[in-house]
Amino acid sequence: MVAKTAAVAGLLVALFVYVQLSANAQLFMGGALINAGYRFQDMYREAHDQTPQEIWDELDAHNELAAKVRGHLPRPQLHPVVAMLVCMDARIDTSELAGDARRNYYVVRTAGSVMSPEEEDMLELAVTKGVKVIVITRHTDCAAERVAADPVERQRFPALAAAVAERDARLREFLARPQIAGRIARGELLVKQQLIETETDHLTDAQASFAASAGL
Repeated sequence: MVAKTAAVAGLLVALFVYVQLSANAQLFMGGALINAGYRFQDMYREAHDQTPQEIWDELDAHNELAAKVRGHLPRPQLHPVVAMLVCMDARIDTSELAGDARRNYYVVRTAGSVMSPEEEDMLELAVTKGVKVIVITRHTDCAAERVAADPVERQRFPALAAAVAERDARLREFLARPQIAGRIARGELLVKQQLIETETDHLTDAQASFAASAGL
């Protein structure tokens, strides 16, 4: 009983402090709490010793719990102003990478951060809906890039290898779209090319290295 009372009191104090903070401080504090939750989940056992059915049952149970929480604590209807193109590698956590989990951003995830015409259309549509920053990323230790660099693997996964080889051309194609190029020229849209350090989710400017790989 004492422990429960202390926990409730602590929660009330934290809530009081939270509402007194500025918007930026609230975002930072919320991100810190989310990050702490991820660290707890990092200790969760790996599922490789489970059967497919056991894995699904666990995922389904987690979703039921999350949906109940969301039903009681709905998210605000924020319109995204950022869109990110990110590799589908599960080690990349876009919530940690972007600093919040409140739907301020769209995420397009593909193998090797490759854009097809469909992804180009989707990103352009996002811009028409209010997106002002597009973050094009790649990451260290990328399996898709290793496939494209290995002659044997290229034979096994030809479509993936070809897509990675055409990645820079697709990016140039996207940037040349009239609406995208026009908004960039008018200062209404910013496109950043970033490299993700896979182990830390840290972003670094990669425009020069992207351009070098594209022969620009």
